[in-house]
Amino acid sequence: MALSHERLQKLIDRSSDIVVGTDVHGTVIYYNDGASRVLGFTPDEILGRFVGQLYPTVEEARRVMQAMRSADHGGVGYVETFETEFLAKSGSRIPVAISGTLIIDDQGIEDGTIGFAKDLRDILHREGLARLGEAAVGLSHEINNPLAVIVNQVELLEAEIEEIAGERDSSVEFERLEAVRREVARISGILGRFGEMVRADEVETVRYVGPARMLDLRERQRSRADARLAGLRILIADDDGGICRTLQEILESCDCEVTTAHDGAEALIRIQQCDFDLVLSDVVMPNMDGYELYQAIKRDHPQLPILMMTAFHHDKDHIIKRSRLEGLEGVIFKKPVDPGRLRDAIVEAVGSRRAH
Repeated sequence: MALSHERLQKLIDRSSDIVVGTDVHGTVIYYNDGASRVLGFTPDEILGRFVGQLYPTVEEARRVMQAMRSADHGGVGYVETFETEFLAKSGSRIPVAISGTLIIDDQGIEDGTIGFAKDLRDILHREGLARLGEAAVGLSHEINNPLAVIVNQVELLEAEIEEIAGERDSSVEFERLEAVRREVARISGILGRFGEMVRADEVETVRYVGPARMLDLRERQRSRADARLAGLRILIADDDGGICRTLQEILESCDCEVTTAHDGAEALIRIQQCDFDLVLSDVVMPNMDGYELYQAIKRDHPQLPILMMTAFHHDKDHIIKRSRLEGLEGVIFKKPVDPGRLRDAIVEAVGSRRAH
């Protein structure tokens, strides 16, 4: 079946590629549907105008015309997949590859141009993801190796501190080592999310400074919601800001109302200001430790349940032991926090209170 001129015209009109024709003076005389969709200009806004309007600068338009007249990009009078940029109506620059030719009349005189331009954004995006994926693999390998060494050295250092300290209080040193572990885990998590984003083609950016943007590598909360905790008002008392944020995210994902305090004294102020269903307190804190806070809550708010948290499996200051002797029921070891165990402990503690 012969392809009629009319059918060919319809195919070009409806092509998803950008097709633009000009006369010898650079005035646009043809502008197809694909150009309208990609660039945003209607035919009425472009037809009869200088083609330079479609380029970021007049100089760039001239560069394309010069390439079409040279022998370096497909031969004199032609260009093949010549990379440049078009300027969309929105003001954004769109990378394209132009294949075009000069139109010569029967007398051999130049009569205009016709160009087919391919939008390169999807192609460049996939190429960028491929390079990003290679970077993710390389980063993970080069960074995880020294992180493993750091973790091993922390374990050895912790054992030495425990041996040297004996019965002396070394809780501050152990808290610092635990902070190192948490930050190492955080770095590993960032690397893992980087790789996942690239593999899933879900690379997102957030505003950084001014017009600059950066990859959004923040951890997405994956804790499952727990209807048993919905609506509970919980106070977290911990001098470690990172632990507070982590616990708050876990509990808020279960629809809890969470308030934080950085020591026992601040926690007591919060309790005076608001009614809580449960207090989640660290053992070792400045100003007022977990035992002192437990005593104050038991004296002034005997119906308010309290859970204690510790990063260690030993109790050098006997804070947990003394508190348990006075009625403390729940202790959570936060190394790291097990969300499931935390939820169960809260449900049990609040349930015990309601049963009484």
